[in-house]
This record gives sequence, C-alpha cells and structure tokens, in this order.
Amino acid sequence: MRWSSFAAGVGDGLKLTATGNLTRSVVAEMIDLFDWPDFDKAEAFEFHKVVNEPDFLPLHFVRHVVEVARLVRKKRGALEPTQTGRELAEELQLRALLAVLFHVTFWHCDLSYFGGGLHGTWPQSDVGVVLWSLSICADDWQTPERLTRLCTVPINGVVDAEWDSGSMMMEARILRPLLWFGLLEHRREAIPDTRFGERHFYRKSPLFNRVLRFDVRIERESEALN
Repeated sequence: MRWSSFAAGVGDGLKLTATGNLTRSVVAEMIDLFDWPDFDKAEAFEFHKVVNEPDFLPLHFVRHVVEVARLVRKKRGALEPTQTGRELAEELQLRALLAVLFHVTFWHCDLSYFGGGLHGTWPQSDVGVVLWSLSICADDWQTPERLTRLCTVPINGVVDAEWDSGSMMMEARILRPLLWFGLLEHRREAIPDTRFGERHFYRKSPLFNRVLRFDVRIERESEALN
C-alpha cells in the first residue's frame, strides 16, 4: 500500500474534475509514483490514449480508502491531506498508518465494487473469520477455490450458483487486497493446452503473522447449546 507515494503527490492539493475524480494530469503523475504488487502498467494502459482515475485501479483504491479513513478531504476543487493524514505520512508513523488503512479497508470500506456487486458484500462481511482461517490454511500455496472452501462461511447464493462465483468474490475482495497490503504472495501457472488460461495461487507472506494476531476461543459443545 503506497500511501507514502500518494501523500507525496498530495502536497498542497491534488486537483479534481467537476465529477470529483482526480484530473488526468494528476493520474499521469501518480502512475509514475506508484509501485503496486502484480500490476503491469504497460499492459494495463496499452490501449488507453488517456487514463482517467477509475482506469488506474491502484490509485482509485487508495484514494477511496484514505477518504474513508479521513486522511484526505475535498476542499476548493482539490483533494488535500488532513492533519491526521500529514502526521501518518511521516516515516515514524508508517506502522500506525498500515494498521489504520488495513482496518479501514476490511471493516469500513465497501469492497463489493470488486466483483461487480455480486453476492452483496460476501465474504467481506465475515472478514474476521476469513482472516483467522487464512492464518491456518494459507501456509503453503493454495488456489482461490480451495481457500474459499476452507476459509469462508457459505451463503445460499454462493452454494446455489451455476458457476464458481464464490471463488471469484473471495479473490477479488479478500485475496487481492491482502496481496496489495503485502500480507499474501501470489504466483500463476499456465494451464496446459490452453493459450490464455492460468491458475492462480496464494500463500501468506512473512508480514501476515507480524501484522495479524488472533485471540480465538472455541466454544465448548455445552456452551454452544445454551
């Protein structure tokens, strides 16, 4: 998560368009500043003559998160850092910044945008359970399909779906954001006898266990029945 790059660009304010997006000149500047996991700038913008903010997903995502976290605010047609945002951009506050952005992303941001709104906010609505389950199940490389079966709480819409939409939502709303925070690692393998097909695999990075700690108490059977 490159809030430091974003903050460096904010300075005295980033200009906004009439619709509230960052201007194209700002986006072009941010493309050079951002270093994002598993994102190929050349490939992503190969067919774009101009790049608007929603076209550059890393910037669009960070901008949304820091607004929800109240690290920036809109003022006189620009996006400016708040006092809290300026303080957390300092080098000595980066650990606190990571904690704030992580908490805001998974517990306060609506990530249903990733996945086109399919299945509502699932599985983000169970993110505590999902993260704890990943802490146990993602020591080795696993596919999104397997991690979905092992780590999520099923709902009827996912179970009854004609295609594996649940694994897609798990990857879009949980696995990829964790990759962006540096808590997961990702690799891909070509599927034999196919031209474009790939299998994706995820596992915990060393940062996962440094950032997250769990205090889980399993209910006894007698307690669960009461």
